[in-house]
Formats: sequence, C-alpha cells, structure tokens
Amino acid sequence: MKYFTLDELRSSDTARARGIDNEPSPEIKQKLQTLIEELLDPIRESWGQAITVNSGYRCPELNAAVGGVTTSQHRKGEAADLNAGDPAKNRMLFDKIMDLEQAGMIEFDQLIDESHYKWVHVSYRKGNNRKQILHL
Repeated sequence: MKYFTLDELRSSDTARARGIDNEPSPEIKQKLQTLIEELLDPIRESWGQAITVNSGYRCPELNAAVGGVTTSQHRKGEAADLNAGDPAKNRMLFDKIMDLEQAGMIEFDQLIDESHYKWVHVSYRKGNNRKQILHL
C-alpha cells in the first residue's frame, strides 16, 4: 500500500461526530487492502497528484447515518468515493480511470460520476468485476 491506508478508508467525520465505531472486521480489512492494491494505488500512481478519500468503509450504522443504501459496496469494504479537488478535476480523474481500465492496467466493478462530478465512486470485487460506468 503505497498511497492509501486502511485508517484513511475507515475514517469518517460523521462517525466521529456521532460516536459510531467504524472499525472493519478482519475480512473487510482484507477487502479494503485489496481495493487499495488493485485499484486505488494504481489510480493514484497514474494520476500523479493527491486524491482524497471522501468515504471508504462504512459500517451498517454509519452507512444508514449518511443515507447509503443497504446494498452499498462501502459496507463490504469494496468501494471508495474519491475527490481530486473540484468537479473539473474529478471529471479528468474519471476519464483517467476509464483510460486505465481500457488499457488493461486496472479493473473496476463500478465507476460512478456522482452528482456531476462532485466526487467519483470506484469499487472493486475480486474476481467478479462488472466494469459498470454510471452517471448519477
């Protein structure tokens, strides 16, 4: 893990403010590590600039507190919401991720432009990636 940490992916202002324990299980920690190694670090390496994780792992209580769906991949340790600084940079990051996937350098389950590039959602399911590209 070169650029991202497990602590970064479980950190949450909402969890801190509401006293929610957002500590992942060992199984989820493994999935987060895989997410970092297979997707997040390669994206950051290619991007060449800082990327902030807005949301990574969310325990069920935290997921409900932020209005996440019960089937959210954040609950499974398989997703992260990324921010490169502003919507224009997030759009470039989104395009970079698509280019990396098309070049065979990474594989993702979902790549989602959230709210006109307010942030970029990426997810990874080991051995079962759908390669979905969505604009929500």
